[in-house]
Amino acid sequence: MFPEYRDLISELKSKDAHFLKMFNKHNELDDEIKELEQHAASDFTPEVKMLKQQKLHIKEELHQILQAHDK
Repeated sequence: MFPEYRDLISELKSKDAHFLKMFNKHNELDDEIKELEQHAASDFTPEVKMLKQQKLHIKEELHQILQAHDK
């Protein structure tokens, strides 16, 4: 996720507790989605769809934080 910000991500993970929490939550959701998709008949089950929306929201928030610190 965001390879162009690799160094900044590492820095923020060690200095910003909120960023670290959101980053970890994003990864947890990604793992959960992958697990559900392996067992679900469709990628668009209501649960998977909800988790993907949550993951996208977190990704957008992380991107905003990265952009704010990249100036």
